[in-house]
Amino acid sequence: MNDASPNAQINLAALKHNLSVVKQYAPQSRVMSVIKSNAYGHGVLEVAAALQESDAFAVARLAEGLQLREAGETKPILLLEGVTNASELEQAAAADLSLVFHTHEQLMMLVGTSLAKSLTFCWVKVDTGMHRLGFSPDHALSAWKILNKSNLISGDVGMMSHFSNADVLGDPKNVSQQALFSGLITQDTDLAAAPKSMANSAAILSQPDSHLDWVRPGLMLYGISPIRGKTAEELGLKPVMTVSGELISIQNLLAGDTVGYGSSWECPTDMRVGLINIGYGDGYPRQLSMRGTVLVKGIKSRVLGHVSMDMICVDLCNQPDAKVGDSVTLWGDDLPVEMIAEQANTIGYELVCQLTQRVPRFYKDA
Repeated sequence: MNDASPNAQINLAALKHNLSVVKQYAPQSRVMSVIKSNAYGHGVLEVAAALQESDAFAVARLAEGLQLREAGETKPILLLEGVTNASELEQAAAADLSLVFHTHEQLMMLVGTSLAKSLTFCWVKVDTGMHRLGFSPDHALSAWKILNKSNLISGDVGMMSHFSNADVLGDPKNVSQQALFSGLITQDTDLAAAPKSMANSAAILSQPDSHLDWVRPGLMLYGISPIRGKTAEELGLKPVMTVSGELISIQNLLAGDTVGYGSSWECPTDMRVGLINIGYGDGYPRQLSMRGTVLVKGIKSRVLGHVSMDMICVDLCNQPDAKVGDSVTLWGDDLPVEMIAEQANTIGYELVCQLTQRVPRFYKDA
């Protein structure tokens, strides 16, 4: 490990702890852990290996599922976006990848093809108000019946939906979506006995009536709060990713000196300014220019001037002992990614997902 380079420490013990929290909240449900987008930037193969207490995994796209299968993963793997053409359908079936069906075109694709190997663990997506993917409630039951009768699918076909506002406690749309889904799955006796899933991370934590047969945790697995106004610590979650850099230079500037591109920040007094070896080329967002917070030796420091591709400048006025080589925390332990995301006017999902591969991940299980 090169200590001089920015890095991301991934705490697999915290990841396992967060999975145990899921099971505490939904003890009667099976767990489909969502590990799409390289496990939210944490490293999909390492995360999958650590989350073997899950009952299944979910990813977004075919390539993600194939990567897991090629690495030897044997658990059910669901493609949340399904497939878009006959070639992808054949590849998914051959690799024993399961599909979510959410369009009429996907149904017709299955009806109009032959497969050497049957699909398993497939689902119909119903749109109860997210208005993103899914059949309308008027057509979801007929779609489910087509798939349930198909000789190209073995085993039960499930029905799922997705909350749009579960991160907002008490939002009336959560109630209406759940009521719509509950009404739909009781319309047919066979469907009532089929697997059902609706709860994402926020609903796992706040809406026990939505847990049903399967829950689909994503963000909470990585120790990030999925509920507005609640911290991960308050929810019993532990941060998994800690991103660190290093002080590579310290400048003693005078009052009136400007910092960084565009001379956008001016020193109000003589002061010490530290340079840290991370920037937007590493995935540290430029939106944190002149507003971000970092921890230098455990003490909060503010970002000065614009975030550059490879560096940021920080205020060391209150840290006379800071020196070149000191470690700097960008987010993680003691500096919640939710707080940094709020400063960048974004969400924690984006920060962890956009961390580039230029920042090596190092894994610990303690």
